[in-house]
Formats: sequence, C-alpha cells, structure tokens
Amino acid sequence: MQITSTELLGYLTELGITTSTTHHPPVRTAAEAQTLRGQIVGTHTKNLFLRDAKRNYFMVCLEEDTHVDLKQLRFLVGARGGLSFGSPEALHEMLGVIPGAVSPLCAINDRSGSVTFVLERKLLSADLLSCHPLTNDCTTSLSPDHLLIFLRETNHEPQIISVDGDYHPS
Repeated sequence: MQITSTELLGYLTELGITTSTTHHPPVRTAAEAQTLRGQIVGTHTKNLFLRDAKRNYFMVCLEEDTHVDLKQLRFLVGARGGLSFGSPEALHEMLGVIPGAVSPLCAINDRSGSVTFVLERKLLSADLLSCHPLTNDCTTSLSPDHLLIFLRETNHEPQIISVDGDYHPS
C-alpha cells in the first residue's frame, strides 16, 4: 500500500522536519512548473526516474535548469549499460506516483530499496529545495539537510554527483 501525500507530510512532521507546502493546479513537467515561479520559494528540482540495461532503477534529482546527457549520467550513477526513462507502470509500482509527481520524497514508497536515489551536489547548498510531495498539485519546500534526514530515515542513502562540465570515463 502506497503512502499518501497527507501521510508523507505527517511523517516529515514526526521527524521534526520543517516544510512549507503550496497547493496549485497540477503540473506534469518542469516547464509547466515554471509558471508558478514567484509563488513558491526554494530551488526547484527536475526529477528523472531512470533505469539501466540491467533493470536497475535510479531517481535522479537535479536543479531544474541542469542539462543532462544520459550517456554521461550513466557513468556518474554507476549504471550498467545505457540509461532510459522508466515506464509509468514501473514508476507507480516502485514509487507510488504518476509521471509529473516524481521527487526524492517518493523514497517513502520504496520500501524494498529497489531504487537508487541520486542528488546533484549543487542542491545541497540551496537554502530550500522545492519538490512534489507524491502529487503534482502541490509543492513542498524543505532544507537540503532535512531532505537528507528524510532519505536516510527511509533507508535511502543518496548518491551525490556533480554534473558540471564534461565527464568522460577513463
């Protein structure tokens, strides 16, 4: 059984994590979410649900304007073979959300630890991070330190990567 947005926000409160949640019309893409700028505080995220050739899954969280080359990203996250986007069915089964609602807060629904959570290093220096709390009709802002506490409490020690510059494996 998947956790609801309300249950997630309650869990964050139980952990002593301070959040601010703004309700808005549903958004499915980072471009749609940009129409909300000025209403929601924090660094906004782009979240990619990916899988490699061996069906290992990754949830990669980046600053929303970060350009990503999946061919290079595969080396940064340790993927086995090329990366492609995970199917909506796998997303729902593994993280309990629909496309457009993906965020690192989905870790609460990955009880089996099947998904590797990856954060872009730049996110850790933000004052606040803004991401969806399991639904795409609201956005929750929290500190990077609180996000790390949450991920660790859900047994998801995140990989921290830097995607700045060109990466060429040796």
